[in-house]
Amino acid sequence: MLRGNYTARVDAKGRLKVPSAYRRIIEDRWGPQVYVTSLTGEAARIYPLKEWETIEEQLSLLPSMDPAKRKFLDRTNYYGQVGELDGQGRVVIHPLLRSSAELMPETDVAVLGYLKYLEVWSQERFYASRLSDPFTDDDAAALARLGI
Repeated sequence: MLRGNYTARVDAKGRLKVPSAYRRIIEDRWGPQVYVTSLTGEAARIYPLKEWETIEEQLSLLPSMDPAKRKFLDRTNYYGQVGELDGQGRVVIHPLLRSSAELMPETDVAVLGYLKYLEVWSQERFYASRLSDPFTDDDAAALARLGI
C-alpha cells in the first residue's frame, strides 16, 4: 500500500521524480505504467495503470449517459495522460495539470500515498486546503463507525 508523505520536486521538463519508497511499491506490484490525472485540478493523482483500469471497468458498468460517470470522465480525461516511470523513477505531469495544480518547476511538492494511488500537491496549496477543511468530530464519528 502507498502511505505517508514525501517531499519531491517537479523538474524544468515537468517530470516528477517519484520518491523511491513509492516507486518500489508501484513497480513491484503494478509495473511502471501509470495514469496521471486530477478530479479538480488542485492536485495531480498518479494511479498505477492497472488500478486505473479497474476504475474504468467499474465505470463501464454504468450507462454511457450517467451524469456522475460523464462528470468524472470529463475531468479525469481533461487532465489525464498515460505515462510511465522512466529508469530514474520520473513521470511527466501534463502542462495543463501542472499549471492548474500550481506544481511549479524546482519548488517542493508533497507526494502523499492514498493506498492505491498518489496525490501530488504544491506544499502551500496542501497546507491551505487542510486549514480550510479541518478534521471534525463528524469525521471522527464516521471513522469510529468503521472501527477506526
